[in-house]
Amino acid sequence: MKHGTLYLIPVPLGPQAPASALTADVLAIIHPLTHFVVEQAKTARAFLKAAGTANPLQTLTLNELNEHTRTEALQALLAPLLAGLDVGLLSEAGCPAIADPGANLVALAQQQNIRVIPLIGPSSLVLALMASGLNGQRFAFQGYLPAKEADRIRCLRDLESESRRQQQTQLFIETPYRNRALFDSLLQVCQPGTRLCIATDLTLPDESIRTRRISDWKKETPPDLERRPTVFLLLA
Repeated sequence: MKHGTLYLIPVPLGPQAPASALTADVLAIIHPLTHFVVEQAKTARAFLKAAGTANPLQTLTLNELNEHTRTEALQALLAPLLAGLDVGLLSEAGCPAIADPGANLVALAQQQNIRVIPLIGPSSLVLALMASGLNGQRFAFQGYLPAKEADRIRCLRDLESESRRQQQTQLFIETPYRNRALFDSLLQVCQPGTRLCIATDLTLPDESIRTRRISDWKKETPPDLERRPTVFLLLA
């Protein structure tokens, strides 16, 4: 039996209509799907209702995949694909499988020769890098940095050293309520000439993307980062 296709479906980065962030072609692919793998069923249903589906929402199959999903449970999520049905993979925001538990399902699908098709949509990492003015030829995404202060400071020193050695932009993110602690650590650890970009609320009405040297950030009023999704980028 021919396998189905796993579609990686981006979603808006905030409370926006799907049509504002996704192309008509992407919405057309979503429309007929009946099976989805999602981080949270409630928010996924809200997105699918806004995007429009050919079938009533209550008839759709939404299986959850999040940080609590056990590795041994992943194979069951592939069952519709192995039965020949197409499946959509949704993240909570932005592109699936990037800083997202859906990456584990994609890896398993690749191992089992299931076709994986990424769809076009907003990526906060790419948008931030584009607008930062930092090195877009050589960059690395580090995901979430350590939560403990001592570990975070040690990690930042290492990232700045690596950035200087490789002339490589370093990208990382933080849980929004810890944004200010990360910002303060960056000002404490990094050299005055290191450039730091703070990209907040990307694609949303309050979007802010500012790149300054550490010495200049220290002179400015700290940015409002309270519970706002933010991408941090540095280049030493």
